[in-house]
Amino acid sequence: MPLKIAAKVDNADLAYYEAEIRPMLREYASIVEFIGEIDEQEKGDFLGGAAGLLFPVDWPEPFGLVMIEAMACGTPVIAFDRASVPEVIDDGTTGFVVSDVAGAAAATKRLETLDRTRIRSMFAARFTARRMALDYLDLYESIASATGAIGVAEAAE
Repeated sequence: MPLKIAAKVDNADLAYYEAEIRPMLREYASIVEFIGEIDEQEKGDFLGGAAGLLFPVDWPEPFGLVMIEAMACGTPVIAFDRASVPEVIDDGTTGFVVSDVAGAAAATKRLETLDRTRIRSMFAARFTARRMALDYLDLYESIASATGAIGVAEAAE
């Protein structure tokens, strides 16, 4: 399966990229393509046209916006079981949560078993701006009720 990498190389990482990454890209040029940074207009086509998103996070990523961007396109995510991944990915439904590179490679063979329409629906149910705003309103209402303060809806009128 070909691998396309879309990523920004910051100036702080440029020396590492040139010394370590670029030589590997040349070595594996027949199966790996480095796209570089993509803009918001390109992102939907890039993610939506992908068989899956590999998200090999190995640091304490607090959320992982790119995971839900992929899910918004109906694209399954394969990610390491680190940081926020288990909270964002429903293993076996919106993608696969794996423990290592071998597990990620094995999961690529199961991508076709996932329903892309369901992935998009799960995104809509959990991560849209409207959903998050309604959750905040519910939270504010419960806090206001607990303290006897005026309700959020009443204050807005």
